[in-house]
Amino acid sequence: MKWFALACLAAVAIVGAPERGAAEIIKLGTIAPKESVWHDALQDMGAAWKADSGGSIEIVIYPGGVAGDEPDMVRKMRIGQLQAAALSEAGLHQILPDIRALMMPMVLRSNAELDCVRDRIAPELERRFEAKGFKVLNWGDAGWIRFFTTKPVVRPEDLKPLKLFVWAGDDTAVADAWKDAGYQPVPLAVPDILTGLQSGLIDAVPTTPIAALSYQWFGLAPHMTDVKWAPLVGATVITMQAWNLIPDPLKPQLLQAAQSVGARLRQQVRPSEDAAIKAMVSRGLTIHPVPPAIQAEWEASATAGYRNRIASLVRPAMLAEVERSRDECRAAQLVQ
Repeated sequence: MKWFALACLAAVAIVGAPERGAAEIIKLGTIAPKESVWHDALQDMGAAWKADSGGSIEIVIYPGGVAGDEPDMVRKMRIGQLQAAALSEAGLHQILPDIRALMMPMVLRSNAELDCVRDRIAPELERRFEAKGFKVLNWGDAGWIRFFTTKPVVRPEDLKPLKLFVWAGDDTAVADAWKDAGYQPVPLAVPDILTGLQSGLIDAVPTTPIAALSYQWFGLAPHMTDVKWAPLVGATVITMQAWNLIPDPLKPQLLQAAQSVGARLRQQVRPSEDAAIKAMVSRGLTIHPVPPAIQAEWEASATAGYRNRIASLVRPAMLAEVERSRDECRAAQLVQ
């Protein structure tokens, strides 16, 4: 689910197009840390593209947020400074707000449901991304968002006194949604989370266990509320301008390579989530279970505030399609 090394931003060389006859350079940004499973997967995709193209296409990866936070990367793709990026919802919604339909709090409850629903709506989402000028190369996810806090949190009321990190950006809908529900959101860039926890600017971070471990946020927020708030979905995208420069005969092979890497990454990430939790527990993390009755309180809180606000930014038809697909997926699983 992230993504420091902002201090390296000034050193990033995001410069012009390759000379005629040279390899086509695809500059790809990500907030995933160097040597993380996400970064490794992107390197594998780059190696496959270089091999499949006979060396005529090369992906240069800028990991760890050196190309900026996700909203920054979207802006850079739009002006041609980057050609591609591996993004979570925080970046993807800058392109297509409908992506938030997959991350409505407490709507989906398992990876099986996420896969089933996403497979059903992906073609429509991909068409709409293309209409916005971006090609989806593969879909991914980074685990389930939980709350990592400086004090124990079991009920929604326990979270309300705490200062809650939300992703900073031009879109204030998420912060407004938390405010509507009675919480105290503090917009920050992801690279500022650690210093925010150190200074007391924030007391709570909704994030995935893998991210909490990778960036050591759990050391300052050593309590985890064991409620699956929402899946952190993502995708690797390339601008249509860059995609259209690739020779048509190569495109199916490159797309297949990207999708294969994405599918493998999902299979790697999901077991890593449990392993991350175990590693953090061994180093002092306290997990706070949420009984079914209190789970219902979280669902009511999500519906009362967050979902109502975000729903205003997502097409009603897409929200309806996600919920209809979820119900059909659940029914099918019950039959199996």
